[in-house]
Amino acid sequence: MRLAAALGIVYVVWGSTYLGIDVAERALPPLLMLGIRFLIAGALLYAWARRRGEVAAERPGLRQWRAAALVGFLLLVVETGAVAFSEKHVPTGMAALIVASVPLFMALIDRAFFGIRLAPLAAVGILAGLAGVGLLAGGGGSLSPVWALVLLGGALAWAAGSAYARVAPLPGGSVLSAAMQMLTAGATLVVISAAKGDLAHVHAAALGLTSIGSIAYLVGFGSILAYTAYGWLLRNAPTPLLSTYAYVNPAVAVLLGWLLAGERLGERELVAGLVVVGSVALILLARRPQPPRGPKVRAEAPATVAG
Repeated sequence: MRLAAALGIVYVVWGSTYLGIDVAERALPPLLMLGIRFLIAGALLYAWARRRGEVAAERPGLRQWRAAALVGFLLLVVETGAVAFSEKHVPTGMAALIVASVPLFMALIDRAFFGIRLAPLAAVGILAGLAGVGLLAGGGGSLSPVWALVLLGGALAWAAGSAYARVAPLPGGSVLSAAMQMLTAGATLVVISAAKGDLAHVHAAALGLTSIGSIAYLVGFGSILAYTAYGWLLRNAPTPLLSTYAYVNPAVAVLLGWLLAGERLGERELVAGLVVVGSVALILLARRPQPPRGPKVRAEAPATVAG
């Protein structure tokens, strides 16, 4: 029962963060909204880590803060920022489907930098996934190739950050590690947003209950609850079962975008989306099961973070 509940949280919450970001940034500039979100979530997680004794036990120094800052930059600034900016031009469901290509990049990085050979089924999955993403971004559809490339760049950054996190000198405590990544990423996003002049475009009157509720949802559910559920699954769920979130999240995002945001999908997008999701499934099925590991990175969009 606990396993099903934790999986349900990760499936639904991470799939819904795409729509949550879309709603929240209607009142705030994308980077500023993300910065506020991660600063609040990071502060709450850091307080939790202190209460749990992780801060006293780890006593993180400059080396660990640097590693957390780099991982946070790749995952939370570049990838999540790419999603937030793109969702002003791309339907949330389509954004989720393109970000589902993260496992494709992960498989290529594993092969290139860690010498992990691809199983034949995984190679087929990579080729199918790239074909599906190409179909999504190709001419004649409703998706701009420019924003498709932005999303793909974000997906690549997420894969690279995840790969680095495996060898980075991050704190051993999962809550503390995530808190440090969120705090450094949130501060970076706020500084970039301020440098862009976003603060001059913020008006208190535009912050309605819907926008505030969306940000609160992203903080409490997307950045804290789902992360906690994912951390529990890492210790208690078989790796193949856990990995299913990578292709369930896009389906949830598409469904919610259709139900709540009135988004329409053409035949081209639906076929391409099925190809992308199917290719990810092939890669995950081809991987050998590995012993569960404690999380070192925040998990709101590993493959589909959004948020």
